[in-house]
Amino acid sequence: MALASLTASASGEREPVDSADFEQLPWYKQLMNNNFRINDPRIRYPKFPKFCVDVYNWGDRTFNTYDTTYVVGTGKNWKAMLRSYNWMQSYAIYFSDKEHLRLISNPYSDLGAYLCFMAVSLSYTGNMNAIADRTESRRKSFNFDFCCALFSASLKYSKTSGGVKLTHVSDYHDAHPDIPLDDVAQRTITGAAYYFFNHRKYSQAAAYSFSKYQLKSAGTWIAGLSFSHQRITMDFRSLPPEVIAHVPMLKPNYLFHYTDYDLLGGYGYNWVLYPKRWLINGTILPSIGYKRSYETATEGRRNMFSTNVRAMASAVYNHKALFAALQLNFEGHVYFSSDYTFFNSVESIALVAGVRF
Repeated sequence: MALASLTASASGEREPVDSADFEQLPWYKQLMNNNFRINDPRIRYPKFPKFCVDVYNWGDRTFNTYDTTYVVGTGKNWKAMLRSYNWMQSYAIYFSDKEHLRLISNPYSDLGAYLCFMAVSLSYTGNMNAIADRTESRRKSFNFDFCCALFSASLKYSKTSGGVKLTHVSDYHDAHPDIPLDDVAQRTITGAAYYFFNHRKYSQAAAYSFSKYQLKSAGTWIAGLSFSHQRITMDFRSLPPEVIAHVPMLKPNYLFHYTDYDLLGGYGYNWVLYPKRWLINGTILPSIGYKRSYETATEGRRNMFSTNVRAMASAVYNHKALFAALQLNFEGHVYFSSDYTFFNSVESIALVAGVRF
């Protein structure tokens, strides 16, 4: 069954339900009675609620209008979801082709339940690491995401400490040493806002927030702005001497403290697979700009060239009111010094299952 048949109309409206008592109800009970379909013509709004509905409809027409041969609404205002979110951090320092080291953190896991009404979401997220280990978590995270037809915006914060392993050291005889290194801490704030040029035919929300159906394959060029503030401390003094001997240029400790201001651009594409229940998205967003290193950093105060990259992918399956998705995300940052190149990244995978109603 094509997804177009799952919606009552492109706008998500249903035919009015006959009810002798509906007209006699207060306006807020009328909303509850018709499952919060705010544009039901039978609802008798007072002046201020009517003004709010008019403002919402104006914003929806201005910022969320699509070519309905490519994108349609789901016909539902509510979503309930379970989301398993798993992420980790990676680090690498390259002094030369033969002298380098790589590190990776333990996986962090969250399980969340979400109840969403239109653009408003109420959620509760449990820290699976703390529950499994019965220990207090040494990480904090916060994510904000907004997406409409024209543009997308995000803000992310994370703070972690410890839980890192050294996985590769130059030509060290053990190819996978997995040496624990607890003296690593990171605090990161990143944000981005970008515009979809082919916004009438391409829907990011169909792939990542499940509020639209993509009916035909389409792609778009993307452009916008991004920033990143990072403070990363790394203390290598606890490493065994035989390991340190393989990276003679390695300093005892490092502090990377900088802010990037970048121009961002890239491309996103939605593949719709027959019979239009499967949607696969791939998006790549490299960025370039200006990096400011602070006086507290190992390199001191410096103005540098900034280059970073974001990439994401999503595979979504829709079946009537049900949906499920696998989502991948990667965000990498590069730091160039006269003596070395430092690269750090965050990789995540999310599993989502939910129902629209």
